[in-house]
Amino acid sequence: MTGLPGTAANFCYRHPGRQSYILCQRCGRTICPDCQTQGAVGVICPECMNEQRRHAPRTKPAILTRLKSTSHPVTTVIIAVTLAIYLLQFILGAGFTSLLWYAGVYSSPGSFEPWRMLTSVLVHGSIFHVLLNMYTLWIFGQILEGMLGRGRFLALYVLSGLAGSLGVLFLSDPRIPVVGASGAIFGLMGAFLIIQRRLGGNATQLLILVGINLVIGFLPGLNVAWQAHVGGLIAGAVVGLIFVQTRRIKQQRLQTVLITVFGAFLVVVSGAMFLT
Repeated sequence: MTGLPGTAANFCYRHPGRQSYILCQRCGRTICPDCQTQGAVGVICPECMNEQRRHAPRTKPAILTRLKSTSHPVTTVIIAVTLAIYLLQFILGAGFTSLLWYAGVYSSPGSFEPWRMLTSVLVHGSIFHVLLNMYTLWIFGQILEGMLGRGRFLALYVLSGLAGSLGVLFLSDPRIPVVGASGAIFGLMGAFLIIQRRLGGNATQLLILVGINLVIGFLPGLNVAWQAHVGGLIAGAVVGLIFVQTRRIKQQRLQTVLITVFGAFLVVVSGAMFLT
C-alpha cells in the first residue's frame, strides 16, 4: 500500500485530481481508469507494467518462429520470394522483368552485369512457368533440405542457378534473354540422382524424369532454355557428389573447402568473355 493518509490514498497517484478506489496489484498505488492495464489478476499501473516488460523474456516475431519450426524453411523462403517477384512482374510489367533477366551479353565487358546470372532465377515468363517450377522445387526441396541441411541445400540451389546461367552464356545466343529457376531445379535433380545412386537407392524413376525434362527442352516452339537445364544439371551432380563423398563428420572441413573451390571456379568461368 502507498501509506498515504486520509483521502489522499483515494486519488490516482499520476492524476491527483481523479478519485479512484482501484489499486495496482503489484505496488498497491491508487490508479484511475486511464492508468490501468488489465493483468492476470486485477490491474497494473504504468510503472509496474514497464518493469514487467523490461524483465520479460524476448520473443521472436511469429513469422520467424514458424520458419524455424518447419523442416524446410529455405525451400519455403525461396518459393515465397519467387512468387513475390512474379507478382511484381505482373504488376510492373516487362520493364521490371528486364531488370532481372539474363543474357550472354550481360557477361561481356561492354555491358557487364554479373548479378543477373542469379536474379534471372527469380523471374519467370508465365504463371504456368512459375507454378510448375515452384511445385517441382517444393517436391525436391523438402527431400534435399531435410537430407542435406539448410546451408548445404542453399549452396546447392545457388550454385546450380549460377551454373544454369553459365550454360546460357556458353551455349545460347547472347542476345536472347532467359528467365526461370529451371537451371537451379535441374541442379536439385542432378544432386538427388547422384546421392541416390551413391547410397544405393533406386534412382530409375528420377533418371527417367530428368531425361523427359531434358528432351522437352529441345522440342521446337516451346522456347525452353535447355542450356540452363544442362548447366544446372551438371553443377548439381558435382555438388551432390561432393556432399555424398564427404558426408562423414571428420570430412566437414574438406567438404566446405571443395564447395568453396567449386563456387569460385564457377565465378571465374563466368568472366570468361573478358579473356577472349
